[in-house]
Amino acid sequence: MTYLIRHRTVYEYVEPVSVSHHSARLQPRAVDTQQCERTMLDINPAPAVRTERMDYFGNHVCFFSIQGQHSRLEITAESRVIVSPWLKPEPSRTPPWETVAARFRDPVARALLEPCQYVFDSPLVRRSPALARFAGESFPAGRPLLEAVLDLNGRIHREFRFDAKATTVSTPLEQVLEKRHGVCQDFAHLAIGGLRSLGLPARYVSGYLRTRPPEGKERLIGADYSHAWASVFCPGFGWVDFDPTNNLVPDVEHIVMAYGRDFSDVSPVTGVILGGGEHQVRVGVDVDVV
Repeated sequence: MTYLIRHRTVYEYVEPVSVSHHSARLQPRAVDTQQCERTMLDINPAPAVRTERMDYFGNHVCFFSIQGQHSRLEITAESRVIVSPWLKPEPSRTPPWETVAARFRDPVARALLEPCQYVFDSPLVRRSPALARFAGESFPAGRPLLEAVLDLNGRIHREFRFDAKATTVSTPLEQVLEKRHGVCQDFAHLAIGGLRSLGLPARYVSGYLRTRPPEGKERLIGADYSHAWASVFCPGFGWVDFDPTNNLVPDVEHIVMAYGRDFSDVSPVTGVILGGGEHQVRVGVDVDVV
């Protein structure tokens, strides 16, 4: 599947900004099942300083600084991406979850050091007994890891209500668990927190999801959004993604942008400004099939 993706972010400030520094993670990752043919990043006003590198997690980051006075900032990324199907592991043939968790206790084999870092707390996801109890309902003794993960995936989808107004980036995970509503970011954090609380490595995945308009309706330009899901590490199979918002295993309709411990590692655009006062942010994403 080949996609053309356009991600546009606009900041409008009540008062002029004298200087601003930003980082943008807007280039799709190159992974086994995904190839990014090209990405163009346009920034207006043009930055005085612009550099690009890979961050700690292997995500492409563009750092830029605007040093002239401005009251509006527009960042537009356009990418062409090819996504291929992948061979999904048979859940019943994966090892028991307790066996996997035991491999991430001290001492940890050198080959598992990379996934091991995703067992611990991160800025937005803290392990807790409450999260362990919630996830533990899907993890009876001896159950194959991916069977348990897919059961947890389905439970989050059934038991939690998608509500775009219920939470913000700063809403505590404990509140999401108690109130039982949120958005894809919350559901990904919930799944990750539950797995980590059981001693299992889990990471956050940000990206895009191909969306389809209701039958008989035209697709609205700019109506797509960034999406988020989770990934669990299974020895012998590697990282396996799962999407609790939609209760499915991602395939050719999920486009991967970045990996991290939680959303704080992979925000599409972050920055600091001097001046500006109150400001508004508008984000529009188009995901088109070629």
